[in-house]
Amino acid sequence: MPPPDDVYTHGHHEAVLRSHRWRTAENSAAYLLPHLRPGLDLLDVGCGPGTLTVDLASRLAPGRVVGVDVDEGVVASAVEHGRAEGAAVDWRVGDFRRMDLGQDGFDVVHAHQVLHHLADPVGGLAAMAALARPGGLVAVRESDYPAMFWAPADERLDRWMAMYLAVARRNGAEPSAGRRLLAWAREAGLTDVTYTTSTWTFATPADRLWWADMWAERSTATSLASQAVDYGVATRDELAAIAEGWHAWSADPGATFTVVHGEILARV
Repeated sequence: MPPPDDVYTHGHHEAVLRSHRWRTAENSAAYLLPHLRPGLDLLDVGCGPGTLTVDLASRLAPGRVVGVDVDEGVVASAVEHGRAEGAAVDWRVGDFRRMDLGQDGFDVVHAHQVLHHLADPVGGLAAMAALARPGGLVAVRESDYPAMFWAPADERLDRWMAMYLAVARRNGAEPSAGRRLLAWAREAGLTDVTYTTSTWTFATPADRLWWADMWAERSTATSLASQAVDYGVATRDELAAIAEGWHAWSADPGATFTVVHGEILARV
């Protein structure tokens, strides 16, 4: 049976890509780094604009690195970034579950914040495992929206969270993926699995401003906002109030925001 069609809640608005370009191996794949060495082959599922992929590739050369994403435009951005960095990455457009990626497999099959957008995350994990060589690793990091926390309290940010959860679940996704990874891995038939957690924390003035501006825009101008309105989850006025809440949060010198992630390393 083919995998279901998935709805990408965030879309590929510039505000979304701006946050994706911020990702590096250190801030988004630290749990994986001790297991990497030059010469390993890696598949990056849902590579987006490629900054994380290229960073991982720099640690694996001369190993083969393939970056896959379903969006042609974002892969074009990844190609441009990879060329600028001199990275030898094979960029592909398509759904990794439906593509011919060769028979040799990969030493590492990696995905960052991908499974929480899939209607069948267990099937996605099983497909990743099938692309790994015997003895290889499946490496996945997923955010957990309901576990995120911030200060000071603000009803507008509470409304943002409720809006996001409602839209994502309407799309068939599971925004609490971070806490579910270990169970999903076992359902996918993986038994040698290590589960860890890590965070992103935004607490400096510059970090708060960047995070708040990005989410204010994502809450009003992206496909998330359009879906919220189309689904009857929020009105445009409510979304504007959410954006104001983000700006108010960022202006508070005592404000903090923590994004919680779950991570798995599964040996196949």
